[in-house]
Amino acid sequence: MGTYKVEQYRLTHEDREFHFVSYDARPANERRGEEAFPQMWFLMNAGRRIPVIPQTLGQDPDELEGLFRSWLDEHVFGKAARTA
Repeated sequence: MGTYKVEQYRLTHEDREFHFVSYDARPANERRGEEAFPQMWFLMNAGRRIPVIPQTLGQDPDELEGLFRSWLDEHVFGKAARTA
């Protein structure tokens, strides 16, 4: 059984600092009403975790930054999602 290594990523976007942290997958816990989730990146905000995108191990840092920026544009700054 491998040990999951938490990763962190800090990003400045639109003159604001953002902190993303990865967390290992979690099984559902019906007793607590918690849903299962895969390995994911979360935005840390005021002591809360906000799910952002699934984590892909070994993902290119430039690609990851682009995904974070797109997510921030859509969910934090209210901009329309970018189309390629």
